[in-house]
Amino acid sequence: MLVTLALLAASPVSSQTLPRPTHGLAMHGDPDYKAGFTHFRYADPDARKGGEIRLHEIGTYDSFNPFVLRGVPATPTGYTYETLMVPSDEPLSRYCLVCETVQVPEDRSWVEFVLRRDARFHDGSPMTADDVEWTFETLREKGHPFFRSYYAGIARVEVRDAHRVRFTFRSGGTRDLPLIVGDLPVLSKAWWSTRNFERSGGEPPLGSGPYRIDTYETGRFIVLRRVEDHWAKDHPVNRGRWNFDRVRFDYFRDTTTALEAFKAGTYDLRLEGQALAWATKYTGRPFQNGLIQKVEIPEDRVSGMQGYVMNTRRPLFRDRSLRLALTYAFDFEWSNRTLFYGGYVRTRSYFNNSELAATGLPSPEELKLLQPFRGKVPEEVFTTEYNPPGSKGESIRENLVTARRLLSQAGYRIEKQRLLAPDSTPVSFEILLDNPQLERVTLPYIESLRRLGIQARVRTVDTAQYTRRIDTFDFDMTVGLFGQSESPGSEQRGYWTSREADNPGSKNIAGIRDPAVDALVELIIEARDRETLVTRVRALDRLLQWGIYVVPHWHSKVDRVAYWDRFAQPAQAPRYGFDPTTWWFDPDRPGSREPNGRFVQR
Repeated sequence: MLVTLALLAASPVSSQTLPRPTHGLAMHGDPDYKAGFTHFRYADPDARKGGEIRLHEIGTYDSFNPFVLRGVPATPTGYTYETLMVPSDEPLSRYCLVCETVQVPEDRSWVEFVLRRDARFHDGSPMTADDVEWTFETLREKGHPFFRSYYAGIARVEVRDAHRVRFTFRSGGTRDLPLIVGDLPVLSKAWWSTRNFERSGGEPPLGSGPYRIDTYETGRFIVLRRVEDHWAKDHPVNRGRWNFDRVRFDYFRDTTTALEAFKAGTYDLRLEGQALAWATKYTGRPFQNGLIQKVEIPEDRVSGMQGYVMNTRRPLFRDRSLRLALTYAFDFEWSNRTLFYGGYVRTRSYFNNSELAATGLPSPEELKLLQPFRGKVPEEVFTTEYNPPGSKGESIRENLVTARRLLSQAGYRIEKQRLLAPDSTPVSFEILLDNPQLERVTLPYIESLRRLGIQARVRTVDTAQYTRRIDTFDFDMTVGLFGQSESPGSEQRGYWTSREADNPGSKNIAGIRDPAVDALVELIIEARDRETLVTRVRALDRLLQWGIYVVPHWHSKVDRVAYWDRFAQPAQAPRYGFDPTTWWFDPDRPGSREPNGRFVQR
């Protein structure tokens, strides 16, 4: 949303048995773009260079080091660092960038990269295999705890010469590990040798990407400037991309302030995540006269899961019966009709909008995977299709009746209008938010919970405090988002497994500890073909669905984009939605004049 490995210890291998070097890799089969391709299909190689684009972020930042747990990192990592390989808009493919070629044997037990001789950091120093090795070792030993889980399948790394590095995998490797290594950003060993990697964050580090940090004011803005002599500016994966001379990120306290700033012309482009705002607040003269354009861009990516996440580390939420009852108290249909103008569909799977989502009853192949855990996981996994409780647009009263029955059967009781747990403890918890806009959804949910005798309260905090509390699991319930790819792999360990449940900064914010989930995750990582992968992911989805770790929210099937009409864009958009890195400044567009009529000098 980016290992120490090593060489296959073996006797010399004949050249006939070595895998052939290639320009790209795919999870299954071959990547779409063949050797010698000139640019990605969703980029225009003739795109104009120059001008500026102004973007925005919500919250703040206090660090330029996104690779450690400490601090709140700034946004523009992808602009300032190059990686060994880069993705396109295909399902999990990678193409060489810092590497010139990549080699992988048929059993995917290792991957070897030959680095480009012209790859450079911004100070002109070359990128070498030593830098790759140092980066991997440092991220795994000193970086964010996520990296230790993500790189767990990598046994060792070996520098074979100045421009050749090999990673060897444990247990013969898995299909996604070469791609995971390909996502490795290359950091400068020399630059970091005089700095504390775990604590340094206030100084912009030496990068290698198409942009470098030009000016900034911590917590308020960052301005990036395009590197004119960037070593990879004409590389096929970059042609037609990174077109602006300057990219500015302004930080705003909340979305309301940010939207008003956008309409006033303070920044140029906005991805709107709230259906209500899209339907009611994008009005005014700039919209009427065409200076601001509103578009809905279809996207075809896995939507993942968003919802109220229950922290099962808390004794209260260890009771699945209570968690299930809480799902009946959320009235999505009312929220969608009243608050969202019908702009969303209900989320029911952790892999929505893809063939990976579990629907209907388990297939025979899924049952073979799940049967060993029968009696240890909810019986509904085998007998019932999961769908979150809905009110069908009518009163939620029936759902609350069901919730009361579930709670009564589990030993809960009402005394003086308060719900008491079987141990007579009042059922009370806090919902932690970092976005005030979510309060309008959460407050009606709290009212429904009150009707069950549950005392819930909302607490909205700033970005820095929210990040610290989530990283240390200091919350009862929060809104979480679990993004997914079309080819899940090693990252699933970080989301769901027992060994990540108490790892600070882990993405397993629900605190899931389930041997069946652990086993399915490992089977997913070991899948050797697409059919097997899909079956195993669906089985995992059923365990997560019926584990009742979240109260599912909603998702959209389009990207809602508003922008001042001063940009041109390629004729073909990427299949995963819009990509502003392929846009360019067009001084002839109507929006190239400020709201006061003056020409934008960019």
